[in-house]
Amino acid sequence: MNDRNAVSSSEPADGRHSLPDAAPPSAVIAQVFGRLNLRQRAGVLGRLLAPVGPLALAVIGGGAFAKHVAQARWTEIHVSLEDAATATTSQVHDLVRYVQQSNPEIISQLLNTLAADPTMIAAVGASIAALTIRQRSHPGRKKQAPAD
Repeated sequence: MNDRNAVSSSEPADGRHSLPDAAPPSAVIAQVFGRLNLRQRAGVLGRLLAPVGPLALAVIGGGAFAKHVAQARWTEIHVSLEDAATATTSQVHDLVRYVQQSNPEIISQLLNTLAADPTMIAAVGASIAALTIRQRSHPGRKKQAPAD
């Protein structure tokens, strides 16, 4: 089953709207990354790499981001188009998982930015929108619906 089929638009019998189960942010962002143009990829990588420390940069994604160790924890990391072109979705998946654990606010900011850009939404379909809506509705934890 592909990711597009994972998002369901079913509604509970009681008429309340429920949010679809979406893939984890690391999988969605990695999938999105693979569909972006090189300029957009470089921007996404720069945002994801900025909060990462030097040791993590040296090991995440099999060392794919080690060349940025000198820029570790800068407010902005410049990523070349060549680096954006060579980064794989698997490496980005590893990077997002790390950033999500160490600084989840960066992932929320990135999702909001991706969801606000119409060209990115057109490129990636509903998966990013569903994940963004789910995160906005449940910041930090899942809420239980009250039992009637």
